[in-house]
Amino acid sequence: MKSNVALVCLSTFLLETAASRPRLLLSDSIRLTREDIGNFSAINFGDENTVSHYNNQTTECKVFPGDEAWPAPEEWARLNETLGGALLRPKPVAAACYQGPDFDEAECTFLLTNTSSSHYWLDDPLVALTQWSQGATCPLLSDPQGNCTRGGFPEYVVNATSVKHIQAAVNFARNKNIRLIIKNTGHDFGGRSIGAGSLSIWTHHLKEMEFIPSYSIGQYTGMAVHLGSGVESWEEHNFMADHNISFVSPGCGTVGGVGGWMSAGGHTTITSTYGLGADQVLSLGVVTASGEYVTADPFTNTDLFFAMRGGGATYGIVTSAIYKAYPPITVTSSSLQLTLSDTDTPGAGIITDADTFWQGVGAYYRFAAQILDAGGYGFSYIYPGANQTFRFTTSSSFLDTNPDSVFTFMQPLYDNLANLSINTTNPTIRSSSIYGSRGTGIGPAPGNTRYRSRLLPRANWDDDALWDKTISAIRTATEAGFDNDFYFHGTLTSPTLAAAGWPGNAAAVNPAWRQNRMHAMLMDAAPAQSADRDAMFGTYMDLLREASPGAGAYMNEGDPGEPEWQQAFYGANYGRLLEIKRVRDPWGLFWAPTTVGSEGWAVRSVDGYKESQNGRLCRVAQGRE
Repeated sequence: MKSNVALVCLSTFLLETAASRPRLLLSDSIRLTREDIGNFSAINFGDENTVSHYNNQTTECKVFPGDEAWPAPEEWARLNETLGGALLRPKPVAAACYQGPDFDEAECTFLLTNTSSSHYWLDDPLVALTQWSQGATCPLLSDPQGNCTRGGFPEYVVNATSVKHIQAAVNFARNKNIRLIIKNTGHDFGGRSIGAGSLSIWTHHLKEMEFIPSYSIGQYTGMAVHLGSGVESWEEHNFMADHNISFVSPGCGTVGGVGGWMSAGGHTTITSTYGLGADQVLSLGVVTASGEYVTADPFTNTDLFFAMRGGGATYGIVTSAIYKAYPPITVTSSSLQLTLSDTDTPGAGIITDADTFWQGVGAYYRFAAQILDAGGYGFSYIYPGANQTFRFTTSSSFLDTNPDSVFTFMQPLYDNLANLSINTTNPTIRSSSIYGSRGTGIGPAPGNTRYRSRLLPRANWDDDALWDKTISAIRTATEAGFDNDFYFHGTLTSPTLAAAGWPGNAAAVNPAWRQNRMHAMLMDAAPAQSADRDAMFGTYMDLLREASPGAGAYMNEGDPGEPEWQQAFYGANYGRLLEIKRVRDPWGLFWAPTTVGSEGWAVRSVDGYKESQNGRLCRVAQGRE
C-alpha cells in the first residue's frame, strides 16, 4: 500500500517537481537488474503487497552462522560475484594484539600509537565507536587477556558504492532470513550499527556531492545540495567553502550528514534558526525492504518521506538526499567557565561555595533561553572532580551577529553572576567564523561512551517551580558523577516548527524537539555495562523525567535501555510510524534497538546483558500478536 496525492492535484505537482529535478548521483543510477539476478533466486526482489506483518511470523529467529539454513560458501561467493567483489569478511583489527594466528606485534603497536586521533577507525568496515554494545569481545589493549572473538561484529560486510550493491544485499538478507544492519561512519552509541551473525551494508563510501544553484519543489525555491549518504560533516564543510554556501551539518566532523544523524532528527550549532537536519530534506533516494529503489519527497512515497525524516532509519536505506542550502552563515561565540574549588586560591570564575556554584550554573542555563530565542546555541559540560569539586564550561553561539553585539547581549548574564558574588567578566570576542569552514576528518578511537538523556522543554524555563526542580535534578545527578564515573553534558537548542519551515514542519521528528530548551545528558564512560549500573542511572534519570513529564529524549544520543522508549523517542508519532513500518517492511528486515517496531524482536545475548548485540536476533512473544 503506497501513499498517493489526490488526482485533482497530481498533474500540477508532477509539473512542479519535474521542472527542477536534478540528475541522479552516479551511485544512485547504478541499479540491480533482472539480468544481474539471472537464476540467482537469493537476490530476487520482494513484494511487500503480497506479504503481511501479521502472517509473516513463522520463523522464530534470524538464521545464524552454524544453522543448517546459513548460506553455503558458494552462495556467498556468488553474491560477491554479483557485487563485483564488494563483499568483505574482515577480522576485528584489534586481533593483531591477541596471541593467536592473527597476532602481529608491529600492527598492534601501530594501532595503539597512531590511530587515536585519525580517520583510521572511521574507515574500518566492522567497528562501531562504542565497544560495550558489541560485547567488548576484542577491545584494543596493549596486554589483552583471553581471546579475540567476533562477538557482535557482523559476519559479512557489503562495501556499498552503488544502489545495486545495497539492493543485492537487501534481497539476499531478506530471502535468506539473515539479520541485516546498516553502518555509515560508526558513530553509534546504542548498538544500531553492529549485530552478531549479520550481514552489514556499509554506506561509508557513498561520497558524491552536487551543488544545485536553483531548486524548486512545492513551497520551496532556493539553493540545494545533493549528498550521498556516506558524506561526513567535514567533507560537507569543505564543500560549503568550495561553493560559498551553508547547509545544516553535524557538529562532529566525522559524523555522516545523511545517515542516522538525519533520520533521528540531527541537531547542531544552527538548528535554532534553520531547524534540525531532518527539516532540511527535500527529497530522498531510498532502497526499500523489497529491494526496490524509490524517490521519496513531499509528493511521492509520502509515507516514507514522513517517516524517514526524524522517525528513525528502519523503513528503508537512504542512499542520497537533497537538502536546503543557504547563503554563507557566520558564527560568533562567547565562552564561560566556572570552577567549584576546595581551595581558596583566587581567580576568575573560581567559587568555593557549592550553592553559589550551582546558582551560577543555573543563571547561565536560564539565561540561555534568550540565546535560543535569538537563534543561538549553547554547548556545555559539568565535570565532577574529587572532594565534590566541579568544572562548568560552556560556549554560546550566535548566527550572523558581530562580536560587539554578542558582547552586549551577554552582559546581563555577567551582571547577574556579579550579583551572586561570582568573580568573572564578560570576555572580549575577537572575531567571528564562517559556518562551513574547512576541516579535516579527525575522528575518535573506539571507547565506551553511553548516553542517557532527556529533552527538557521550554515550560521548565517559564515556570519558577519547574525550573527549581530541573536545576535540582541536574545538580543531584551530577554530584553523583565522580563516584560513579559519569559527567553532565547539556546542549541548548530550540528547533521549533517555525524554524523547521516547509516541509520539515510535517516530518516525523519527535514532538519533544519542537518544545526543547536543553538536551540534557548523563555521559557514561565506564568500561563495562551491567543491570546494576542501569539501575543506578535510572535513579538519576528519573529525576530528570519527573521534572519534565510528557517530554522525551533524542534517540541518537539516548539510552537503548530507555523505559517506555516508544513515547520518549517518537512521542505521538509512534502509532503512525508503526503502521508505516509494518506496511513497508512486513518481513521485519530492518531492525535495530529502539527503532519503530523493534519491540517484536530481541537479541539473546551470550554475555547476559540485555542491551548487548552479541547474540542471535529472535522474536519475542508480543511479536506474534
